[in-house]
Amino acid sequence: MHRDKSSSSSATIQATSQQTRFHILDDTNSKEVDLHGVNISIGKQEILSDAHLKLSNGVHYVLIGRNGVGKSTLLRAIGDRIIPGLSAKLKILLLQQTYAEDGTNDEDADLTVLEYTVKSDTARTEAIRNVTLLKEALDNNADPAAAAKVVLQLKHETRLQELEEAMKMATLRSGARGMKARKELVALEEEVKVEKESDTFEDANIGEETNDAVNMLAELEASLEEMSASSAETRAESLLRGLGFTKKSIAQPLSALSGGWRMRTILAALLFQPCDLLLLDEPTNFLDMPSLLWLESHLQGVSTTLLLVTHDRTFADTIAEEVIILRDKKLEPFSGNLSAYDTVRSENQQRLTKMKDAQDRQKAHMEQTIAGNIRAAKSTGDDKKLKQAASRQKKLNDRMGYQVGIRGGRFKLNRDRAGFHNSARAEILVPTDDSAARMALPRVPPSELRFPGPLVSCEKLTFSYIKQGPPPTATVILKEINFTIHMHDRLALVGLNGAGKSTLVSCLVNQPNPDGRVTGTIKQHPKARIGFFSQSAVDLLPPNVTALEYMSEKEGPLNGGEEQELRGALSSLGLSGRTVSELPLSRLSGGQKVRVALAKVLYPPPHLLILDEVTTHLDADSIVVLAEELREFEGAVLLVSHDRWFINKVIEEIDDDQEEDEDRDVGVNKIFMVGRGAVEELNGGVAEFEERVRKKIKKK
Repeated sequence: MHRDKSSSSSATIQATSQQTRFHILDDTNSKEVDLHGVNISIGKQEILSDAHLKLSNGVHYVLIGRNGVGKSTLLRAIGDRIIPGLSAKLKILLLQQTYAEDGTNDEDADLTVLEYTVKSDTARTEAIRNVTLLKEALDNNADPAAAAKVVLQLKHETRLQELEEAMKMATLRSGARGMKARKELVALEEEVKVEKESDTFEDANIGEETNDAVNMLAELEASLEEMSASSAETRAESLLRGLGFTKKSIAQPLSALSGGWRMRTILAALLFQPCDLLLLDEPTNFLDMPSLLWLESHLQGVSTTLLLVTHDRTFADTIAEEVIILRDKKLEPFSGNLSAYDTVRSENQQRLTKMKDAQDRQKAHMEQTIAGNIRAAKSTGDDKKLKQAASRQKKLNDRMGYQVGIRGGRFKLNRDRAGFHNSARAEILVPTDDSAARMALPRVPPSELRFPGPLVSCEKLTFSYIKQGPPPTATVILKEINFTIHMHDRLALVGLNGAGKSTLVSCLVNQPNPDGRVTGTIKQHPKARIGFFSQSAVDLLPPNVTALEYMSEKEGPLNGGEEQELRGALSSLGLSGRTVSELPLSRLSGGQKVRVALAKVLYPPPHLLILDEVTTHLDADSIVVLAEELREFEGAVLLVSHDRWFINKVIEEIDDDQEEDEDRDVGVNKIFMVGRGAVEELNGGVAEFEERVRKKIKKK
């Protein structure tokens, strides 16, 4: 229930780390994580190799890396204590993406949301239970040994907990430490067995045990006072309200909640518990804007160490002070937020590109000179020319590469390039974007429309959900909406969950919910092609076919030309090789599935591209690339998203190049808020919507 214990899913993760006799593990009060030589693998996939994992106390980190590189696996390895060397006293809590699907334990199903959240603090729950047992025993005048029995029971339970922890350590450790842990486990098992067999009471010991009960009760009551146990329900309710629960929904049983609301409940339970290290894997996936902004503000004020994985760049920028990059099976630290990292990476890429280009030109000139010397030597038989050519070739070999030392000054071989190497200087390597982040939307303009006019428009569109039953009732979601999309427009819809954003776009593409009633007029350009990526696009992918088979929509083998064309469409979105021809869609990562669904929508190129929460399964780098591609897309774009950075980048941000491009056809760039049945244009863009939401949060 509490998500701080080993899960069955962690069994396939293997982890090792380098440890010394003075390791931090022996410092029971340390809240630091500083592990060298960390190796993690899951199945045949290696996640980390000889990496350095360092988390300083109280620092907020964001972990980034392309989809499939192992970010969630790393969090699970830390959260389930699979990595040797983590302090036994370090309390770690983990929120995983899979919890929404896993559900909650059967024993918790009948608990209300509030009860589950309060119960999640096991230390408090256990302390209250022990206080109750001790008080009842001390008040039991009929049995003088009652207090002694409870004391022995509680001591025995403590020993069993120690035994469980020892078993865990013996299982996870290897080598000399593993042998020592197993010996300690055997000794502890014997001690517990002896103590269990000797649980008898003698009159002489009853008084002593009763005094122990009184002292134990005083300690527990002081502990409860310290953890503000009396205000637990108030604190839990405040967390739940912040995450979007109403007073009515707080009293609902867990069994009545959908996956998204279960996820919010689990998140509230984690935030309710005190811990030393909080691990959050995509905590914003099921949140609307008010709850996202509340969580953003709450985490800013949390003093515990935080390691966060999120695709929401604004959220990451606001919370995280430092970045950890998971790349090439290593962990690279960066002091600064995600935007600062992107700026430094871009500047470094530009600097190294210029340096390499200049050196390539210098190298080409020197090679040309050397070739001239060799030709002259051959034609005249001049040995001096050959020696001159050989000397210049040696200089070319020795001096190509970095010209600057590690301290920024002049390069010195014995200081900056110590050891054995194939060349005197390191090669200038320009960092490139991860291949998985590459994505190219169609740049060729969609087929010309024979006559002008809007691509899609609606007049007095009204949508109502119809609830059957005597009598049937109608709930109005959209009321008399007028909305128009022209070629080259860049539009976005924002609003709270359930406001009607997805309902509006489904009506525009003539795919309304069958449980609803639509009135008004919806018109589509007769020659316009509309590409629609729905919220459920990934979930609706057939699991047992390959990407090529899904794209082709035909039975039997493809001919050479068809296959090449479809492979090209998938390759433009970063999918190629056996990934598209051999692996069933069920075996692809979330990000890969998004790319497959996008390829289907983009082939052939549409005049209007509608994307409903397309960033949910994409990593941060892929979102950046997609945003850049959408800015260059020739057709119209309509976004539905909670990602503030993504909307701002695609809709609001204007480059100098765009302003100067007179040949480019330009539509309108607007953001609309959907709510209370209406669609309202926001002149202040995403910032205005965010400000309105913050004001509502303050009023609560």
